[in-house]
Amino acid sequence: MCYARSSIRSTIDRYKKVCSNNSNSGIVTEINAQYYQQESAKLRQQIQMLQNSNRYTFSICNLCHFENNLFLSEIEFLQKREIELENESVCLRSKIAEMERFQQANLVTGQELNAVHALASRNFFGPAIIEGGGTAYSHPDKKILHLG
Repeated sequence: MCYARSSIRSTIDRYKKVCSNNSNSGIVTEINAQYYQQESAKLRQQIQMLQNSNRYTFSICNLCHFENNLFLSEIEFLQKREIELENESVCLRSKIAEMERFQQANLVTGQELNAVHALASRNFFGPAIIEGGGTAYSHPDKKILHLG
């Protein structure tokens, strides 16, 4: 009987050992699960931060593109305005030359010619003023009123 008791005793000891290993294994598994949950939460947070950063960067790129297009449109408008002013200047010069010819022919008095020169030197004959627009920019679709 002594053998049976020792055999039962060793079986019980083995059972306890397996149970304790299984309970330790369960603790290890639980610890691993907690670790992976924490890592997963950190990775989700990093993904969220990267997505927000990506949206911000995309917004800035769109804004820069919009501003660039706006600047190009403004440059184009100013170039057209420059051409209008140059044409206006040529027209005014020709009118002054015509007035000088008339003055030489005694058709215009010196006082009238001086008035035309004074107005021309102050850009008095700008299209916005002549058309009555009252704005700093002319409208390309409106015709310029030429004197003479």
